[in-house]
Amino acid sequence: MINYLYREQNWKSQLNDLITDPHELLRILSLSPDELLSGALLASEQFKLRVPRSFVDKISKSNPLDPLLLQVLPHHLELDEHDGFITDPLGEEAATQLPGVLHKYQSRFLLTLTGACAIHCRYCFRRHFPYQENLPKHKDWLDIKAYIESQPQINEVILSGGDPLTLSNQKLHTWLERIASLPQIQFLRIHSRVPIVIPERLDQELLQTLTMSRLNIILVIHANHAHEIDEKTQYYLKQLHQHNVTLLNQSVLLKGVNDSAKLLQELSYKLFESGVMPYYLHVLDKVKGAHHFDLSQDRATSIYNELLALLPGYLVPKLVREIAGEKNKTPIVTQFNPIE
Repeated sequence: MINYLYREQNWKSQLNDLITDPHELLRILSLSPDELLSGALLASEQFKLRVPRSFVDKISKSNPLDPLLLQVLPHHLELDEHDGFITDPLGEEAATQLPGVLHKYQSRFLLTLTGACAIHCRYCFRRHFPYQENLPKHKDWLDIKAYIESQPQINEVILSGGDPLTLSNQKLHTWLERIASLPQIQFLRIHSRVPIVIPERLDQELLQTLTMSRLNIILVIHANHAHEIDEKTQYYLKQLHQHNVTLLNQSVLLKGVNDSAKLLQELSYKLFESGVMPYYLHVLDKVKGAHHFDLSQDRATSIYNELLALLPGYLVPKLVREIAGEKNKTPIVTQFNPIE
């Protein structure tokens, strides 16, 4: 096994050295700017290109249709208007109770600690979310604490964003201690794309913070394609798995990226090898700018039915969509049952 800890590049330096210029990304990948640059520049003005170099290393060169590239390269189709594709498809602004607090589900609520991400996924359902108006400040903790205590049914806090793992270990430790101080909270879930795009973020200090907490910690990562999980990524994920942190994965079903049962099968196997269980397969949230990734529900269920035939039930993620105002994610019914 390669000693990645020994040769580890500081994750903060990687986070501060992201590719944000479409010219540079196309040059690194040996792609012709004539075909892609004008659309990328225009779309990047509305939702900036942001991608770690370690993720770009996983993208094949000279291939404009690489499934990892399609997730991050701005495209002129993002500028098109389509009926039903809106800036707040999940109704999250209406569900915001306090700065940083989204309470949509009965027993759990979501805490957005930052608007920053290590990577800008072009299909992001929060690409238009007004983070600066909704981030909690240090002084807001007492109001958040009072809100939780007024809702005795809440037993789980979900850290989201942005991406909570872009925060320093010190800030995360502070928030974990605050949340753990509330006896009613039993579960802490962290949703993050960072372990896939900058796996070094799962450093020893973070590992200690997570494993020393009294809370049941669940880390939900976000990978859409097996090529996102290389040997180094697997190494860091296994470190958490070996320390009894529950690891789950959620994916989004994306046209041109992972819209085949075979690709999803490969992803489930790669996740399992890494100590991660498939959790959700989301159909696309209808956010403005992402229409070109959309698949019809008939196509989505067809792919999913094929996947059910290829995998054992424990490796099949739940096919779901999120509907604004609903109290849970909505399962998409198929002709088969994924339980064996």
